[in-house]
Amino acid sequence: MLTKKECVAMLLAGGQGTRLGALTQRVAKPAVPFGGKYRIIDFTLSNTINSGIDTIGVLTQYQPFELNQYIGNGQPWDLDRLNGGAFVLPPYQKAKSGEWYKGTANAIFQNIDFVDRYKAEYVLILSGDHIYRMDYSKMLNYHKTKNADCTIAVLDVPLETASRFGIMNTLNDNAIYEFEEKPKHPKSTKASMGIYIFTWEKLRKYLLSDEADKSSHNDFGKNIIPAMLSAKEKLYAYEFEGYWKDVGTISSLWEANMDMLDNSSGLNMSDKDWKIYARNTAEPPQFVGSEAVISNSIVTEGCNVNGVVTNSIIFTGVDIDEGAIVSDSIVMPNAKISAGAVIKHAIVGWGSKIGKNACVGETQTAAINGEWKIAVVGPDVSVDDKTVIKAGVMVE
Repeated sequence: MLTKKECVAMLLAGGQGTRLGALTQRVAKPAVPFGGKYRIIDFTLSNTINSGIDTIGVLTQYQPFELNQYIGNGQPWDLDRLNGGAFVLPPYQKAKSGEWYKGTANAIFQNIDFVDRYKAEYVLILSGDHIYRMDYSKMLNYHKTKNADCTIAVLDVPLETASRFGIMNTLNDNAIYEFEEKPKHPKSTKASMGIYIFTWEKLRKYLLSDEADKSSHNDFGKNIIPAMLSAKEKLYAYEFEGYWKDVGTISSLWEANMDMLDNSSGLNMSDKDWKIYARNTAEPPQFVGSEAVISNSIVTEGCNVNGVVTNSIIFTGVDIDEGAIVSDSIVMPNAKISAGAVIKHAIVGWGSKIGKNACVGETQTAAINGEWKIAVVGPDVSVDDKTVIKAGVMVE
């Protein structure tokens, strides 16, 4: 018999991530490597177990194989439980019909039975493509204190960038009275983080009603939350203070990796009380050759570095030959940088080979309109000797 759970987490991890281009052609965005030894999804999974929530449904859809394989039985995150744990929940065939998840709300609707079986009082809705560290138990306590029907995590953003986000307009007690999706003239700077806690009994009713509406987009932001506001339900904003980044673009993915090298960024990965866990295969120690130079970089186990590495993230199994230069870049697992190659402000995908004396990317001094022109070499791509790949170019 299953143990009743106060709160069950539902992690939306089925996004295609088209803005990441070559990096998500064969894997879902949450499975993209990050920070030398992690995947993007590791942050949300680790936050959940660190917050004392041990039952997680991971909703997959686009290119799910590698993500399913990576999560496995959940053991690296202490989620291999007899009662609870991590469960991969793809769309499935029902008695009459089967269909893809049509939207974020429909994804939860299709898995109502999963939440019901644990008799959960609350459900935590999460996204698998953000980099941040957050104690969800504090948000849950806030939700209960407010006797809320829905609590939405918000981040204070600069007014000039608020129009890029869903904005929550609130009263003095943080009660939400209006939600605006990417408003041209925002009234507030409280941006939705896409993290919700619902009282399950209430959400369940709205999911059933939303599914019956054939004109609905079946989306939390477009349908469920506006419907609850219209019905005068109790919605509150929970203010989060800390590092958070949506890594949905090449520029933001590169920025978040670089933030790991900047002690002032707020992305502290060395906090032993709030570890970010990952599934890592056993690799030998990294080797640093006699001619190698490494500064302000993360170099993971299993690497062979004989060249120059500056301000970069080097994943496991990477070979950097003598005479090669890597700066301000991300080199993903098992890539090879041949002798004389120069990599600047670039992302090199896993398993790729950069030929001798090739040049990938160009030095960037600042982002233009908030975006860096990062050169990208997709996974398993071979770049010929002496090839030049300019700033902002993606090779698939």
